[in-house]
Amino acid sequence: MFSLAERSLYVSDLDLWIDSMRPRARCYVSHGHSDHAREHDTIVTTPVNARICASRFERSIARAKQTSLLPERPRPECAFEEHEFNEPWSDGEHTLTLFPAGHVLGSAQLLIEGERGRFVYTGDFKLARSYTCEPAEVKKCDVLLMECTFGRPQYVFPSRDEVEDAIVSFATKALEDGCAPVFNAYSLGKAQEAMAILGKAGIPITVHGAVHAMARVYEAAGVQLPPYERYDAVTYDGTRALIWPPSGKTLPKALKGKPSRTAMLTGWAMDKNATFRYGVDACIPLSDHADYDALIRYIELAQPEKVLLNHGWKDFVWRLRRLGIDATYLEPYEQLALF
Repeated sequence: MFSLAERSLYVSDLDLWIDSMRPRARCYVSHGHSDHAREHDTIVTTPVNARICASRFERSIARAKQTSLLPERPRPECAFEEHEFNEPWSDGEHTLTLFPAGHVLGSAQLLIEGERGRFVYTGDFKLARSYTCEPAEVKKCDVLLMECTFGRPQYVFPSRDEVEDAIVSFATKALEDGCAPVFNAYSLGKAQEAMAILGKAGIPITVHGAVHAMARVYEAAGVQLPPYERYDAVTYDGTRALIWPPSGKTLPKALKGKPSRTAMLTGWAMDKNATFRYGVDACIPLSDHADYDALIRYIELAQPEKVLLNHGWKDFVWRLRRLGIDATYLEPYEQLALF
């Protein structure tokens, strides 16, 4: 039995939660972004994502200590049940396999096989190429549960070459005009991809401390990144591209009163009002999610009998049904007998 409860997915046959936002006894965590990764007694994941999660949990605890947010009795450290990509293991009467999602480094999809068929949970994924994470795979299945973040036709991204050119051009023009180019990018995944793109073009890079910490994890996992410096308010002079998390609403201290230009790296750049909404000079559609065409392409490759949707536009259901695809959007507390 499979159910969606409290914004969390639960497989009762395996007593396994999926990307739960509340602490659980045993939970599969698809990747390290905070809207999917929480501390649990046991986390089922890939070895690389285990290192990423451990690093992020450690940093969040350190921040909590600084702001006195920790309870008197903090949760014990979680244990990691690690499985390599495409190395199946048995869990009762079922076989489970993790395989690459192409979202960020170490991100994994989950395949569950049993006598009633094959079920795939994609989590967040993308099919487009990447310099800093494993390329996504697609496995044929009977039931597919997929995210549909960009499940509307207006969200068809430009080619990867066009996106890279836009990033490099923005940085180059800003530097030529004596302005510091600031790229807002999530510290896990998109920031490292931006580093690779800028570094490939020979543009010097400085990164926020959180980006720096995650870059070290990437390098320890064997990802080659270009030379970069950690941001220091005393030494940063605006002559290097700066990669900064979107959560930093204000400009870095070193840029107060100095010329700068900001660009948000996000798939939501396809929205006409994105530049105004984010309060930046430019929005560039570098995304770690599948766009509309890629969502359709994934279904074509997986050939499922049934498609379940979550984390995205509900009207994607109707678009799929018009294509003859049996699709349903999961509602809270819905229970389905899948495998």
